[in-house]
Amino acid sequence: MAASVRDIIAEEALTASWIRPNDDATATTDDWAQMANALTQRVAAALPAGGAADATADSDAVQATFSDGQLNCAYMDLDTLPRTLSEEYGSRTIRLDLSNNNFTQIPNLADFPALQELVLDNNSLDDSVQIPNLQRVHTLSLNKNCLKDLDSLLVQLQKSLPSLNFLSLLGNEACPNELVAKDEDDYQRYRYAVLFKLPGLKFLDSRAVTATEKAEAKRIGAFTKVARFTDDEYQKQVEQQKPDEGPMYSPLSKETREPENHRATFGQSKFAYYGRHSEGNRFIRNSDL
Repeated sequence: MAASVRDIIAEEALTASWIRPNDDATATTDDWAQMANALTQRVAAALPAGGAADATADSDAVQATFSDGQLNCAYMDLDTLPRTLSEEYGSRTIRLDLSNNNFTQIPNLADFPALQELVLDNNSLDDSVQIPNLQRVHTLSLNKNCLKDLDSLLVQLQKSLPSLNFLSLLGNEACPNELVAKDEDDYQRYRYAVLFKLPGLKFLDSRAVTATEKAEAKRIGAFTKVARFTDDEYQKQVEQQKPDEGPMYSPLSKETREPENHRATFGQSKFAYYGRHSEGNRFIRNSDL
């Protein structure tokens, strides 16, 4: 078996006695040039036929690993799936790991008819992603991508992955952080929204789906959607607003009332109000009294 490039370099570094005629000799510039030429020749001889270009072309197949129906292509700096991998392993792959790469779209998986698990964590998938039709996939992991539009994603998953029962979206903007106290309620509403669209899920993110969650999602899931302006819509509203119109949105009525036409009453209350746990008074103006 031919020596590897690493072995050759290590050997030359340790046994460069051919440039030292004796222990007292010092290597000259010509000596170093001679050593470099010899090392280049040995490395070239160790490379496969076709030279460095062929070695680079075959590097994807070397780095990918396949075992027991699992094709691992993680940490390969991929933005497309090499055709050679699809042709060689596609028909036998049950689990495909494409995590920690540079995918902006899910690759064409037509050559993976038996695929059941797909991992795409730590990529660059955003709201433009197109979910391919994968009838047998029951597990999909999309952690730590750039997904923001939950509704659009759920519509695609509902249509393209009918067998899906495990889904993880942690680390995306579309998925609230359940570990932050202020987002705890948001995260639960998010789960209801997902389960309303995908009632077949058995596991969502970091925990199993309960029967209680499914029942509650069926009851209120349709009302958990939060309407938000897009950046373009908000900017358009700001540009159209006149300087003297005041705040763009206000919970108070724009109608005014004459001072003598007030709705206040006077009397003595037996309750003392301290205003704790309430910020409602800051929205009350004199014209509303």
